[in-house]
Amino acid sequence: MLSVNLNKVALLRNARAGSAPSVAEAAGICLAAGAGGVTLHPRPDQRHARAHDVRELAALIRSSPGAELNVEGNPFPEFLDLVRQTRPTQCTLVPDAQDVLTSDHGWDLTADGERLRPLISELQALGIRVSLFMETDTTQIERARAIGADRIELYTEPYARACGTSAEAPQLQRFARAAHYAQQVGLGVNAGHDLSLENLGGFCAAVPQLLEVSIGHALISRSLEMGLGAAVRAYLGVLS
Repeated sequence: MLSVNLNKVALLRNARAGSAPSVAEAAGICLAAGAGGVTLHPRPDQRHARAHDVRELAALIRSSPGAELNVEGNPFPEFLDLVRQTRPTQCTLVPDAQDVLTSDHGWDLTADGERLRPLISELQALGIRVSLFMETDTTQIERARAIGADRIELYTEPYARACGTSAEAPQLQRFARAAHYAQQVGLGVNAGHDLSLENLGGFCAAVPQLLEVSIGHALISRSLEMGLGAAVRAYLGVLS
C-alpha cells in the first residue's frame, strides 16, 4: 500500500497566510488516484502538519471506506493527546528530537522500550495499529515485538544514499534480512524515508511482502512536474 506523506503540502501552505494549498484537498486527490492512505507527521514547532490537519484528515478517512490515516511522531504529551482524540488507523512512533530537520534514526529500544510499552498498549486499546520506526538491527526488531508493536517501519535513508553505488547490494541484503526476521517474529513491515520513483522498485523487489511504503518529499516534488494525481499513479505503477 502507498501512503502519501502530505507534510510538504502543509509546509507550502504555511509559507503564506491562508489555507492554500489545502492539505485535505491534496489527501482527497491522492485517495482518488488510488493511494491506500495518507500520512501526517505533526512536529512540536508546527512547521508543516498541524493539529487541525490531523483532525481534518481523520474526518476524511472516516468517510473513505478502506483508506488509512497514519499519524507519526515522537510520543510527546501533546502528540499523544492528538492521537487519542483523532484515533488514526495507524500511529507510527518516531524518536525525533524536537529540533530535527527530518527523521534520521530508528528507536533504541534497549533505552526506550519499557517507556514505550504502556503507550503501545494504550493506543492499541483505542483501536489504533502501532508501528515503530526502526533500523535493520534484528536485536532491536525483536524488542519491538516483545513490547507489543504491531509493525515496524524500516528507515530506508541508508538504502537511498547507497542506491547506484557499490554499497547498494549490501544495503538491500541488510533490509531484506531485517524484514524477513520481523515477519518471522510476527511483525508487519512498512518502509519509508527518501524512497523515490528511481529507487522504490529495486527496494520492493529485494524486500518482498511490504505492507506499506510512506513517501512524501519525492512524491510531492514530482507532483510539481506532473500533477499530484499523476505522481500517485506513477508510484502505484512501480508498486504494482
